[in-house]
Amino acid sequence: MSLYTRRIWTNRTGIALSMLAMAFGLAALMWILWTLFSNGFAALSWDFFTQDTPAPGSEGGGLRNAIVGSLMIIGVTTLVSTPIGILAGIYLAEFGTTSKFAATTRFVTDIMLSAPSIVVGLFVYALVVATLGGFSGWSGSLALSLIAIPVVVRTTENMLLLVPSSLREAAFAIGAPRWQVSLKVTLRAVKAGVVTGILLAIARVTGETAPLLFTALNNQFYSTDMSQPMGNLPVVIFQFAMSPYDNWVSLAWGGALLIALLVLGINVIARVLFRKKSSD
Repeated sequence: MSLYTRRIWTNRTGIALSMLAMAFGLAALMWILWTLFSNGFAALSWDFFTQDTPAPGSEGGGLRNAIVGSLMIIGVTTLVSTPIGILAGIYLAEFGTTSKFAATTRFVTDIMLSAPSIVVGLFVYALVVATLGGFSGWSGSLALSLIAIPVVVRTTENMLLLVPSSLREAAFAIGAPRWQVSLKVTLRAVKAGVVTGILLAIARVTGETAPLLFTALNNQFYSTDMSQPMGNLPVVIFQFAMSPYDNWVSLAWGGALLIALLVLGINVIARVLFRKKSSD
C-alpha cells in the first residue's frame, strides 16, 4: 500500500470516528433534552407561575417565589458585575498593557474563572453570612457576581484588544483625551461583543446552585426582601428533585425547564449579536 493510499484511509478513519463521536454526543444530548422537555412541559400550568412552593405532603403549588427570587438575585448580579467587569476590562486593555498591577489582575481573573463555584459560595459564607449572622439575597448576588465579573472582564479585554490601533490614533489626532477614546471610540466599536460577554456571564450564573446554598439558601414563602433568605430556582430544584413527593418532583422538572429555556434564549441572543457584528 502506497503512502498516498495510507493517508487517504487514515483520513477516512479519522472522519468516521469523529462522526461516530458526534452522533453519540448528539444522541445523548437529544435524550436529555427529550426527558427535560417532556417532563418539564407537563409541570407547567397557571398555578406553576402564580402559587408559591407547597408544604411537604400538600398538593398543588407552584414556583412563584423561586422565580421572583431568582430574577431579583440575577438582576442585582447583573447590575453589580456589568460596570465592574467592563471598567476592569477597559483598564486592562487600554491602560494596563505593561503594568504589574494589570498582570496581577489578569492572573487573579484567570484563577477566578477556573475556581469551583462552591469555593466562591464558601468564601462569601465565611465573609458575609457568618459575619452578619444570616442568609440573604444580597449575599447570593455577591457570590454570583464574583463568578460573573471575571467573565465580563476577560470578554471586554479580549474584544478591546481586537480594535485596530489606527482607530485609537485617529481619535488621539483630533485631540480626544484617553478616557474619551476608551469609552466613546474603542468601547463603542466592540459594544456587541461586550454585550455578548455580559449575556454569557448571566447564562453562566443562572443555574448555579452551590453558591446559593451557602448564601441565599431558600424561602418557602413569597418575599422581595433581599436582606432575608430568598427562594430561587436552582436550590428549589435541588431540594425538590430528591424529595419523595411526586408534585415536588414535577415542580423540579418545570423549574429545570425554565432555566434551560432562559439559558437557551440568552445564548441565542448572544449569537445573534455576535453574528450581526461579524457581518458588519
